Amino acid sequence: AEEVRAAFGRVVRPGEQALVQRMVPPGGVEAIVGAHRDPQFGPLVMVGLGGVYVEVLREIAFRLAPPSREEAREMLGETALGRLLAGVRGQPPRDAEAVVEALCRVGWLMAEFPQVAEVDLNPLIVGEKGAWAVDVRIVVEARP
Repeated sequence: AEEVRAAFGRVVRPGEQALVQRMVPPGGVEAIVGAHRDPQFGPLVMVGLGGVYVEVLREIAFRLAPPSREEAREMLGETALGRLLAGVRGQPPRDAEAVVEALCRVGWLMAEFPQVAEVDLNPLIVGEKGAWAVDVRIVVEARP
């Protein structure tokens, strides 16, 4: 930690800020967990393969927010992400429960804070133990 502080002091001007966090372990599966407010249905959560795969395959599952843990598990089971997390072709299983937890937390955020219009965790890197939100986008709108 001291080495990081010293290096930070050499490359950053006084008053500037940066976020330093643990490196994501290699070999994870890229997932997307997100949510948005639909004008007809209200807050929805979604999950599927993340990174470039979400754009190419467009294979995602949706539910009303907030989902129960069982609903979140069902969502995973409807996607290729769920099959990949189970372990394929000699790959170890990944932490599907970490994705379930992320889905439930994002759903809670949407249900409890009406000013949150969208949440996007993409990619959420899912490892053998845990998941890491590598890129996060939250859109907040002013509410009367």
